[in-house]
Amino acid sequence: MIVEEIKELIINTLDLEDITPEDIDENAPLFVDGLGLDSIDALELGMALKKKYNLKMGSNNEENKEYFYSVKTLAEFVEAQTKQG
Repeated sequence: MIVEEIKELIINTLDLEDITPEDIDENAPLFVDGLGLDSIDALELGMALKKKYNLKMGSNNEENKEYFYSVKTLAEFVEAQTKQG
């Protein structure tokens, strides 16, 4: 399931040693609240997602904020992108 893959990718990419996939609520915000990631984490995660799923992300900051809101929104974005390809 893509949600689980993304949770694993977040943990591995960002070296979150004390967090398991079960600890990450797929609907919780990834940034500030929720997981508490920052802009550097966003860049690293974005690069990992591009590499793993061969994604094309635009430079529209507002759209990217929507995609990166939660694990669920990221999963929906990845699924939409991979279906287009």
